[in-house]
Amino acid sequence: MDNLRTFVIAMAGKGGTGKTTVAALLIRYLLNKNLVPVLVVDADANANLNELLGLKVERTLGQIRDEMKTAVPTGMTKETYIEYKMQEALIESRGFDLLVMGQPEGPGCYCAANNLLAKYLEILTKNYRTVIVDNEAGMEHLSRLNLREIDILISVSDPGPRGIMTARRIADLTTHLDVQVGKKVLIVNRTPDGLDPMLREEISKSGLVLGGTIRQDTLLATYELKKRAFLDLPSESVAVQDAQAIFDALIK
Repeated sequence: MDNLRTFVIAMAGKGGTGKTTVAALLIRYLLNKNLVPVLVVDADANANLNELLGLKVERTLGQIRDEMKTAVPTGMTKETYIEYKMQEALIESRGFDLLVMGQPEGPGCYCAANNLLAKYLEILTKNYRTVIVDNEAGMEHLSRLNLREIDILISVSDPGPRGIMTARRIADLTTHLDVQVGKKVLIVNRTPDGLDPMLREEISKSGLVLGGTIRQDTLLATYELKKRAFLDLPSESVAVQDAQAIFDALIK
């Protein structure tokens, strides 16, 4: 990992594949490796990464964007308002901070607000060693965040052929969004022991590079049910072990 600039990792995958779980495991890995500080941007409209991290969300960037139409105090510029509110929305934790994008735009044009948010987010990211962006399947937020370079794009799939093809289509979206990606990898989540040879063949046909597999782990469901942060998962967790092996190879 280049210590002289911010390293950007983007997560992608359709709903139900465990993409957000893999993102939480990645954050746990970075913290344990002391690859900090980390900025986490939850850009999924169905934002729930904060729950896996044990954090409460008070403000989202979407709310700030909406309020900017009417709530900017007299005598304050929109630039100053956005900068102040973005700091207010930043959820600080040990070793990492979290920003939640929130719901997409409603009726009306938000171009100016989105541009200001992208501008100050770009300034903010320079204060971090690593930035993780947890995307929705369509990845529209990548263009709104003005991200033009991604070091690693991780596409997460379930262990089925349709999931693999969906992951391929999602990864291909970066080309249409004019985003430069250093490395595109596939992680197959919730697998039984080993990967079916037929599924390996499907992955080979898809053109995706297999970064690794993460086994089904009942401990994750237990932690989620008890509302315990995935950052506290023990090293005995098979999901943690598999994720560590994958990230050791990817992040150097």
